[in-house]
Amino acid sequence: MSKRVVQKGGLWFEEFEIGTVYEHRPGRTVTETDTVLFTTLTMNPAAIHLDEAFSAQQAPFHARLVNSMFTLATLVGLSVAQLTQGTVVANLGFTEVRFPHPLFHGDTLYAETLVRDKRESETRPGEGVVTLEQTGRNQDGEVVAFAVRQVLVRLRPA
Repeated sequence: MSKRVVQKGGLWFEEFEIGTVYEHRPGRTVTETDTVLFTTLTMNPAAIHLDEAFSAQQAPFHARLVNSMFTLATLVGLSVAQLTQGTVVANLGFTEVRFPHPLFHGDTLYAETLVRDKRESETRPGEGVVTLEQTGRNQDGEVVAFAVRQVLVRLRPA
């Protein structure tokens, strides 16, 4: 008797359906360590991320902000297991990125992805371009990040 093997992974190009929304759970609670580590690893010395006394004096938030590039990277990362793990060829780029509300230490980032569009590649047989609209919200439902990106994804092997 043969065993059935199931491996969880991302979606093949054919499995992406325009208009489908994916909610990525669990979310990710952001810590002070995340901000300090990411900010220093990326050589970003902005006081608004690192200096509590300085940030407390800065209107309108009066607090250190989570580095927005960390927010963007985490937004994308939260979607990987469900959408592109093992099927993505490349991240082709972002056409929109916005941060309408800051993320603070202790906030939890939740992500969702809308499949906006898809088309088979004209130059790369066996692959297709999928346009994803990704939204990050904090625990109160406020949008903290929004991005539209295109990914190159493999078609299902024959």
